[in-house]
Amino acid sequence: MKTSLIAPSILAADFANLQRDIEMVNNSEADWFHIDIMDGVFVPNISFGMPVLKAITKHATKPIDVHLMIVNPDQYIETFAALGANILTVHYEVCNHLHRTIQAIKAAGMKAGVALNPHTPVAVLEDIIADLDLVCIMSVNPGFGGNLS
Repeated sequence: MKTSLIAPSILAADFANLQRDIEMVNNSEADWFHIDIMDGVFVPNISFGMPVLKAITKHATKPIDVHLMIVNPDQYIETFAALGANILTVHYEVCNHLHRTIQAIKAAGMKAGVALNPHTPVAVLEDIIADLDLVCIMSVNPGFGGNLS
């Protein structure tokens, strides 16, 4: 089993040449595609919507890791499963019933992950860590690609 995975963020792609950039990742040593979905509510920016994700999954040959930076992710779990997400990561900070959300993600046939904002202590995952397939510890506040602040 690999100890580390490479998951390039499609947020860094050239949107005018999205298929070309997807093919580049397909042909690379990368393990997954990382897709950031932002709603302009939980984070101050907006990124991809459902039609763009559908276009990405049409061409991607590697697993799709979808990172939801949105409020109320529960209402979209089935939608992201239908669009081809293999891994669905939600933010701890927006899930009122995290265990229920994780179980719903798994019931929809996806692996489940949780992301933590920089100031959220990892101890909040103590009771659920055994149920998770992925933990994303943010080093910056989420909301912008290439954020170095």
